[in-house]
Amino acid sequence: MSKLDNRSRSWFFSILVFLGFLGLWQVVATAELISPVFFPAPQKCFVTLYEQMNQPEFWQAFWQTISRMIVGFSVAALCGVTLGAIIGLSPRVRIYIEPTLELIRPLPASAIIPVFVLLMGLNDSMIVAVILFSSLWPVLLNTVHGFKTVEPRLLEVAQILHLSQMEVIFKIALPNAMPDIFAGLRLSLTVSLILAVVAEMLAGTTGLGQNITLAARSFRSADLYAGIMVLGVVGYVTNTALAKVEHHVLRWRAV
Repeated sequence: MSKLDNRSRSWFFSILVFLGFLGLWQVVATAELISPVFFPAPQKCFVTLYEQMNQPEFWQAFWQTISRMIVGFSVAALCGVTLGAIIGLSPRVRIYIEPTLELIRPLPASAIIPVFVLLMGLNDSMIVAVILFSSLWPVLLNTVHGFKTVEPRLLEVAQILHLSQMEVIFKIALPNAMPDIFAGLRLSLTVSLILAVVAEMLAGTTGLGQNITLAARSFRSADLYAGIMVLGVVGYVTNTALAKVEHHVLRWRAV
């Protein structure tokens, strides 16, 4: 069976599962196993989402959340890859820094938010800083792992060929680390979306997170589920886009 046939089958079953999920949602909502106040039917949520998309306030909140997410993720990716390469390539640096990294890494992002609020106030800079801090660790630690696990025999070959330090980094170490880097980037992208929404909920600033909070407080359940659906679509689209980039950059792995 060709790759195209396999891909078509995958898409077919994926759509089938999604439709089955909507059908189950509709059955539960119609039977009122859960109060309609808290669990509206899917068509009501889709109608509400359509109405929201016709309002400029929705798009203002949408782009504010997306911009915070992209800025925080981009800075975290740049810092994480750069610092991860430095730490991963130097055993001495790892000895000094890794204990501190392991101490800071497990800190829950939600516990750090009050610290950033005290230091920076309730503003966009605080939200971006929270996203940056939380999404830094996956890409940083994965980059360190990728660079420090270079096959020793490849380094021996580099010495035999008298490759320079920069050639070793860009021709051997970086290609070896790229799968780990992309794994960290995809995880960081998910974390950045989560923290953008959570920080907006806590800070009360305009964004999708605030819209969801206000909908929950006023028992507008259809608006709440509509907001959740938007976040799901954003997560799926951004992750798929990054996966396409990964497939293109690492196309040599399929050879």
